[in-house]
Amino acid sequence: MTQVLSGDEHEPGAGGSESFDIAFKIVLDDDSDPASPRSMPSPRKWLIVATICTAIVCVQLSQEFAASRLVSATGLSTFVFGIAFGPLLSGPLSEHFGRRRVYLVAWLTFIIFTIPSAVAQNMGTLIATRFFGGFCGSTFLSVSGGTVGDIFAKDELQKPMALVSLASFLGPSSGPFLGGFINYYLHWRWTYYIMLIWSVLIFLAILLIPETFHPIACEAKACKLRIETGDMRYWAQSETTRHSSPKTIALTLLRPFQLFFLEPMCFCLNIYSAILLGILYLFFGAVPQIFRTNYGMNLWQSGLTFLGIIIGMGLAVLTNPLWILMRLRLVARHRQETGKDDASEPEYQLPPAMVGGILIPVGLFWFAWTIQGTIHWFVPILGSSFFGFGVILVYNGIFTFLVEAYSPYAASALAANGFARAFLAVSRSDDERAATFPLIQIPMFDQLGYSWGTSVLAFLTVAIMPSPWLFFKYGKFLRSKSKFASTP
Repeated sequence: MTQVLSGDEHEPGAGGSESFDIAFKIVLDDDSDPASPRSMPSPRKWLIVATICTAIVCVQLSQEFAASRLVSATGLSTFVFGIAFGPLLSGPLSEHFGRRRVYLVAWLTFIIFTIPSAVAQNMGTLIATRFFGGFCGSTFLSVSGGTVGDIFAKDELQKPMALVSLASFLGPSSGPFLGGFINYYLHWRWTYYIMLIWSVLIFLAILLIPETFHPIACEAKACKLRIETGDMRYWAQSETTRHSSPKTIALTLLRPFQLFFLEPMCFCLNIYSAILLGILYLFFGAVPQIFRTNYGMNLWQSGLTFLGIIIGMGLAVLTNPLWILMRLRLVARHRQETGKDDASEPEYQLPPAMVGGILIPVGLFWFAWTIQGTIHWFVPILGSSFFGFGVILVYNGIFTFLVEAYSPYAASALAANGFARAFLAVSRSDDERAATFPLIQIPMFDQLGYSWGTSVLAFLTVAIMPSPWLFFKYGKFLRSKSKFASTP
């Protein structure tokens, strides 16, 4: 139900020019209030998650599908830069204007800029439209975590966030194979035609998604009560603080940078996930070359070697019930020790990342020292599945932790994460990838060989592995010192 607080006190309005009777302040009850996004039926929540995941895959495939010899590396790089900068705008704006408005405007613009990409007659047009396509399409990559946090209680976050994490990698993992298949059997423009049709269907689904950002939902409830009762004294807290002045919007847009540079946990985990994504893309660039060189595979066969990583990622999602059970045990133990009814802590979302961080170097070392022509090709592919398994566990743990630890600013936290990841993500031109991390691919493998080159990546993941373990132990203390994190 909607709670109306009692009392005679008044709260000041914006700038102190107006006061609000606290007796008419509207507060949403997450458990039972029909106006609360968390009270919507479970099937509707999962339909929203499915729409979000589909949009994420669509954007990632849009990047990968264009990775053909007919599209220059510059065109791909502009798309990646769009993905890097887009979340810095869409994430914080969704915490100001609401999720639904940002989704609708951004995705409609994404569709508009996909059309010129499909019919472009010159490379200049393609490069320009690719940047804005990436910029607008990146919205779901950053705002998705905020939406999941809006509609699911913290005890329910792990399942939907696991799917969001998987969706973030399905595009990069399956894009080279699917894009190559389409380009082989159809004209290259069909990659854009398919994305355009898919994007329009997603936009129709977005139209059915309600506003989920709690302050906006609370405002809507207060507005409804004012209309129904004729009493203009009903108000919501965000109405006293949410203004569209340039200064307020500027402060909102600054938030991802504040989280990234001023929050130690946010900074370290964002760098961790960015390095993993850089290694993953570098790995994707090296795998076909390795199997063609060492095993004599053709282009089609080497593309199938990505299935090891894809299967590992899928299996990681299936372990989600185990992590839910582990979290429940941690909560129960904390409740017994403290006597608190709400004994959950955001750090209890980190065990998947802690275990995944161990599996990643295991998979990389396994792959590194079995990619010999004398060892059956199945053995290194099996090792790569451990790598994919670990990557999903780490991302699931990091994403879910950020959403819960920085729940008021989840979209901004993931926007900072997306920005860091995109600068280590890559575009591809034929079989070579070019951006921050993959610049080292060719000289590294030329100098060290495939086995030692991959081992260097494994040693790097060992170096960054302790981050989730440290924050599991000291995260509560760090949150107590934070201006943005949820308080212990």
